[in-house]
Parts: sequence; C-alpha cells; structure tokens
Amino acid sequence: MSILTLLQKYRHILTGKLLRWLGIFDKKPLDYPFARSDATLLYQHTACADIVAIDEQTTADMLVDEYADTLAAGTSIFGRQILYKRLREGYQGAHQKQRLTALSEHPALAQVITHCQPLREVESELSEQLFASHIPVPPKWFKMIWLAPIFMILMISLAVLLPSNAYVWTAVILAWGGLLFLQMHFQAEVAGWDKKMRAIRYMLHSFHLLDEQQLWDATTGDTASAINRQQVKKIIRGSNRSIFISIPGFREYADWVMLDNIKYYFKTSLLVRDSQECLKQLYLLLANLDADLALVRHLQTVPQYCWTEQTAATQLNFQQLTHPLLEQMQPLSIELIDKGAFISGQNGVGKSTLLRTVGLNLIVAKAFGFCYAATAAVPVLTVYSSMQSEDSLLGGESLYLTELRRARELLSVAEKGQAALFIIDEVFRGTNHMESISAAAAVLHSLSRSNLVIVSSHNLVLASLLEQQLTPMCVVAGHPGKDFLQLQDGVLAHTNGIKLLASQGLGGEIENKARRVFEWLSSYLAHPDKSGQILELES
Repeated sequence: MSILTLLQKYRHILTGKLLRWLGIFDKKPLDYPFARSDATLLYQHTACADIVAIDEQTTADMLVDEYADTLAAGTSIFGRQILYKRLREGYQGAHQKQRLTALSEHPALAQVITHCQPLREVESELSEQLFASHIPVPPKWFKMIWLAPIFMILMISLAVLLPSNAYVWTAVILAWGGLLFLQMHFQAEVAGWDKKMRAIRYMLHSFHLLDEQQLWDATTGDTASAINRQQVKKIIRGSNRSIFISIPGFREYADWVMLDNIKYYFKTSLLVRDSQECLKQLYLLLANLDADLALVRHLQTVPQYCWTEQTAATQLNFQQLTHPLLEQMQPLSIELIDKGAFISGQNGVGKSTLLRTVGLNLIVAKAFGFCYAATAAVPVLTVYSSMQSEDSLLGGESLYLTELRRARELLSVAEKGQAALFIIDEVFRGTNHMESISAAAAVLHSLSRSNLVIVSSHNLVLASLLEQQLTPMCVVAGHPGKDFLQLQDGVLAHTNGIKLLASQGLGGEIENKARRVFEWLSSYLAHPDKSGQILELES
C-alpha cells in the first residue's frame, strides 16, 4: 500500500489529531451550563400554529423542564433544544421505535458518538440566527473598511519620513483614534458573533467527520443526502480565519491595526445570511441525531421502560407505571375505558404524584414513543393540567380567580373539539366548601363529556355526582408482599386528615377538638333539622 493511499485512508484521524494539537477542538468535550431559557429558544422560534403543543402551565405542572434536564446530560445545546421541542410538541416524524432501535444497534455507534462530541464544545445557541434571522446586517460602508488600516500605515510612514510635520502627526492620531473607535463600537457585537461562528465551525466539523466515514444510519440518510456538499465547502472556506491568527500576539495586531475581527464579522454575517437554508438543514440533521443519541444513552440507564401501543382517545392502560424523576416511587397500574377517573386517597399516599406520573408519561409517549412502565397502551393526545394554581400578587389575582381563569382555558380546549386529556388536582380550593363542590362538578362534567379527565380531590361527594363520567378510584397501599401501590374501585372510606394533626406536632387537644367538630358537622349535614344546638368547642 502506497504512502499516498495510507494518508488518504487515515486522513480524518490525522486531521482530528492536528486540530486537537492546535487547540481548535479539545480532546475532552465540555458541557456548558446553558440556562433553561436557551433550551426553549428553538421551540419559541419554530412554533407552528398547526401543531397543538402542551401549554406553559402543563409544562410546569408536569415538571417537563426538570425531566428535560435529566435527558440533556452529555448533550449539546443543539440536542437539548430538540429534546425540549419534542416534549412540548410531540414528535412529528414516524417510526420512533425503529429509529432509536436502529441507532442503538448501529455497528459504528461509538464512532457516531465520538464525532458528535465537538457539538458539546458549542457555547452559544444558533436558533435565533437560523430560524429567526437575527443575523447582523453590515453597514453600507463595510466594503471600504480595508482602507482604514492602509491609511493608518501610510500616515505612520509619512510621520517617519517627516517627523517634524504637525499635520502628518495629527493625521496619525486621527487615524489611530478612528481604529480605536471602530473596535470599541463593534466590540460587543464582534465578541458575540465570534461565539456564533465558533458554534457553526463545530457543527461543520462534526458533519465533516460523520460524512467522511458515511456514518448516517437508515433514519438520517435521506436528510443527510439532501445537504448541499458544495455549499458546505463554501461555508467552511468562508468561515475560516487565517492560520496566523493562532500565533500568540499576532491576533491582537491583526485586530487592532488591520481590523481583521471586524472584517471577519461583516464577511461571515453575509455568508451566514446567504447560507441560512443550508445551515438550517445541517443544524436539524445534527441536532436530531444528538437528541436521539441522548435518548439511546438514557434508555440504557433506566431500570424499566416499554415502547407504547396506541389506543383510542378514550382508553388508557399503564401497568406498573413509575415516575422518571422519583427513584423510590412505588409502581402503580391504571386502566381507563371510555371513562375518566376520580382519584381519592389518604393524605400523603401519593395522589398528586400519581397525576404527575400519568401526565409526564403521556407527554413522553407522544414525544419519544416510550413510557416508564412494564406495558403501556395510550392515546396520542395533548395533555392539559391544572395542579399548581396559586395567588398572584403581581397579577392581582386571588387563588379562586386564578383557578377560574385556568378552568376557562381548559373549557375552551374542550369546546373546540380538540382531542385532549385533562389532569386536575384539587379544583377550586379558593372558595368555600359548597361553592367549590358546585363549581367543580359543573366544570368537570363539561370537560368529561368528550375527553378523558383524571381528577384528584378531597371533596369525596364529587365522586357520586360525577359517577357517570368518572370512575371512582382509591389509591391504597399494596397487599403484604407487594411493593407497589394499587388503585381500587370505589371512594376513600377512612380519611386521615385529623389523625395527622397530633402526629405532626399540633397536639392531642387540637386533634380532639377537630374530631368533635368533624362528628358534629357530619351529623349536621346528614340531618340538619335534628342537629340541635351549635357545638361548643370549650369542654
């Protein structure tokens, strides 16, 4: 084998080692601490009116941001943005199981992971430039900027030849001042844009490594083949700076005297604008691949997951369901057929956790095609929740007004005929007991006429009022020998709210008074005409 053939065969290895030796691409990737707001930018800039996404309150209720953080470990900002977008919108492609399975079984998976690692060096996101066109527009005079350093050098030369000429020295000072002014004026813009171009160069580098070895699997091949390679080469040439810039001290001279950084800023902003469509395709190709790699890594570490089966909009079946953020959660099974569920249970048994577990798993199923359960047959629906309503001091809303606003939003979804699943916890806590039950019954009845509703409440009378629409279920501890909770048909029979008063340090006297009030109130509600006198709390 000739030397030329060997060099050709191992060119990518030699190139990679040379780049790392020069410090252009570090050997060990870094994970920059991007803010959550950075991860949401792609979703914000590409949100489509035709795609029904989960809203902000559901995102907060279901801890979607926290879950996305767990997936994002070891993932670039590009992959993280795709993961968040999929969670909010649901994956718009097809064959998710086949795609992720094919990637996990890729014979060169280790190389794919290695060649995507440069993306983790990126310290600035690109969605604003590629999808919102936040690309700088050079001033009209930028093509003449090369004259400024030439004029400076010419004036210095004249000053050397005519050291006593005051006019020449005045021109030198003015020229130098002009260069300083340009540097100070564009300093922030140039520094920010340099990070954007660095991100683009890393993206191009990963694409080059993957493309050179043809490491596209069956799920990305069509997307990769659509990339215009000639345009990519043009972007690579245009985004490179002189090799002399890496020489210590030369870059400062080139920037402050020759305005090299400003000229690069203007030149590459035009390059990015002209190549925006190609860069979008590159971004989506690599970001989706990086997101898929994150999911493959994640599934290799979780103790239990299953691929979901799709069911009708009014059916749902989870067996031994768990929450991905809770290591100690006991598995729980739930099955709904043509009716929603009214969930009751003692305080602290995990009703709210159950609601969040079901909601997040439905979101994950729609986004990625799997769930954290032994088996799962679920509808592909948009989840809407109402779980964390609070007083709004800044907005001037009381708790009840906040709950009413959210109820109006949920009813609007139902009235539009949009297929959805509603998850509600303790509806209408902000008003008195009687009005709370009345308002809750009316809203829940309307929501459940054409959609699945899963609601948890301590107002047990709602179970009988809504029995035609919602199946009463009670969360109870499993039988001895079983380590998971169970959902049984029926309504909670024995409450523990008063019993917890003493155990939580309020004392036996408080517990006894509360119990007497509870017994009197129960008798009064059952037989108001025979209740007798008002209860005296003082014994």
